[in-house]
Amino acid sequence: MRSVQAAGGTPLSEESPPRPPRGRRIALLATLAAVIYALDLVTKFLVVEFLEDREPVVLIPGVLVLNVIRNPGAAFSIGTGLTVVFSLIAAGVVFAIVRTARRLRSLPWAITLGLLLGGAVGNLTDRIFRAPAPLQGHVVDFVQVFPVTRFPVFNVADSAIVCGGILAVFLAWRGFQIDGTRQDQQEEERTDG
Repeated sequence: MRSVQAAGGTPLSEESPPRPPRGRRIALLATLAAVIYALDLVTKFLVVEFLEDREPVVLIPGVLVLNVIRNPGAAFSIGTGLTVVFSLIAAGVVFAIVRTARRLRSLPWAITLGLLLGGAVGNLTDRIFRAPAPLQGHVVDFVQVFPVTRFPVFNVADSAIVCGGILAVFLAWRGFQIDGTRQDQQEEERTDG
């Protein structure tokens, strides 16, 4: 017969390691999302206030320029006539991330979802509150890298979304699950059980 656990949370067998704490992961996700959102709001406010309707500001010649534009479309100005659709998609992404956070126990996924949530809320705020109308607002973009290449102009929220997306693909490829397990661990447990 098995002996009673010595301390709360101690596993009964060596085969099942303790699960990482969910509360800390959710707190990290929320904190990172809030920081990204705040940076996005502040930078957009500053560039609209001080740089809009002015000549682009060259920070590093041929490499980095601050060039304020209003983007009615998605990334890379795709779908400029579908602003309402992109607003609804962004709202759906925010809802999905918040709902998924209930199962969150992975530190890398907390960072990933924090980046995605902060970026999605940042651009969604523009779409809701900026001209020309609610859910049709144009996103403020202002960072232009390597201008001679015509690389699209972007913002802090866009950067967070792209970084979060790349990290999500990497984590999925490596088998990291949102609940803190790895795909190969789950397969081993199924074959051993």
